Amino acid sequence: MKSRTIKKYKATTNSKHQLPVAENVLNRQFRPQAPNQTWVTDITYVATEEGWLYLASVMDLYSRKIVGFQMSERMTKALVIEALDRAYKQQQPSGEVLHHSDRGSQYASSDYQARLKVYKMKGSMSRKGNCYDNACIESFHSVIKKELIYLEKFKTRDQARKRIFEYITCFYNAKRIHSTIGYLTPNEYERMYRKEA
Repeated sequence: MKSRTIKKYKATTNSKHQLPVAENVLNRQFRPQAPNQTWVTDITYVATEEGWLYLASVMDLYSRKIVGFQMSERMTKALVIEALDRAYKQQQPSGEVLHHSDRGSQYASSDYQARLKVYKMKGSMSRKGNCYDNACIESFHSVIKKELIYLEKFKTRDQARKRIFEYITCFYNAKRIHSTIGYLTPNEYERMYRKEA
């Protein structure tokens, strides 16, 4: 017998910087009343035989849907900006979105903060060293590792990209049920809201 999960650790964000940080506006209020009210985001890492691949994900807390994601061999502000751009383009929120992240330099960068202003989003950041403040997106990254990443060996970054894309778009959002949203899938839960609205 062998464990399905492998404990690995690699720091993904650097919070030791002099950039301005937002206060914790979210304050663990993880149950918004509608889609596109609160988004949470984070970066994780994937091992391949070519080296690390970094995944930046954006989750809508209402439906637990991954509304935007991007992958790169480098962990830069461009990575997280592209993930945010994809989320905004897909969801096209009409009102103000509360955007929560950790205090990583990528999210605190002036370019990322400028993009939040363009999209009329209100910034919120976790307290220093407190992973529970961003627990929902951390949980997603834990799930994708247990259900996909730790179960496969990726020879190339492109192979990992393809499998992660399939997992998020075809399985996680479309087929994987969540107890938090009444044992529906994220896509179903979002559709149900829009139908009732």
